[in-house]
Amino acid sequence: MSSGPTPRPDKAADAPDADIAAFLAHLRDIRGHSPHTVQAYQRDLTQLRVLHNGPWDALKAADMRRIAGQLARQGRHPRSIQRFLSAVRGFFAYQVEQRRMPANPAAGMRGPRAGRALPRDLDVDQTQQALAPPEGLDPTLAARDQAMLELLYSSGLRLSELTGLDLIDLDLDAGLVRVLGKGRRERSVPVGRVARDALRAWLKRRGEWAAADERAVFVSRRGQRIGNRAVQRRVAEAGRRAGLDVHLHPHRLRHAFASHLLESSGDLRAIQELLGHANLETTQIYTHLDYQHLAQVYDAAHPRARRSRPADTD
Repeated sequence: MSSGPTPRPDKAADAPDADIAAFLAHLRDIRGHSPHTVQAYQRDLTQLRVLHNGPWDALKAADMRRIAGQLARQGRHPRSIQRFLSAVRGFFAYQVEQRRMPANPAAGMRGPRAGRALPRDLDVDQTQQALAPPEGLDPTLAARDQAMLELLYSSGLRLSELTGLDLIDLDLDAGLVRVLGKGRRERSVPVGRVARDALRAWLKRRGEWAAADERAVFVSRRGQRIGNRAVQRRVAEAGRRAGLDVHLHPHRLRHAFASHLLESSGDLRAIQELLGHANLETTQIYTHLDYQHLAQVYDAAHPRARRSRPADTD
């Protein structure tokens, strides 16, 4: 049984490695990387040389997995391991290109995932605050902003999904919006009653700004499809106007959509479908549900989807 690469003696670790030196020179002189980037590569590759004292072409994919595991056990942060593997992949790719190695043993390797902090939750009251119709704005601007805010929260859209919407994607009578998500995956998402009303109010005024041949649902004053940055500014302005103590941005409304729906329904799988989170890493744990069930979960649980009720009588 092979013992795999063994740690290099400390004294030898300080000796320059000709292959590493050639690669660093290539980064600096040919690819034009900054001194800071070259130093970062040098630190990571020097560590690899410490962990492997044999010829580079003796390294196998299993050895690289062992090295990555060793770094994790030593307490290295996931992002640090990811950076290390990125440097190593680049170094070995260069060795293969120079025909010094037959294959890249780190090809396809990815480090452990770093935990991502979720946006601070908006409770339902804060969300209602943020979505309160603005006062004192130009009526067309107010209608557009209100429709964007309501749709972000109503349907949990990503920012790029909102700005990419075309008129043909809306079916307000059926209460559906068709979106093109990550990986160009298409899905249909329910649109709540309040958001449908806001969209209808905007569409009545949209012609005041939109060019005759413009297909986008949301346009700027110049009549063209609105950009991501402009939406971010308008959403942030709505948060400031509402007096929120957190920065309001489109992803925070998407997160509020998911968390409020989950609190009410407890149906995590349906929410994953509505968010369009399916990918190679997550499809194994996601159960695909039929649309009728998704719509039932949505209508029963989302605060802005519930049908209006008759007013109480005295």
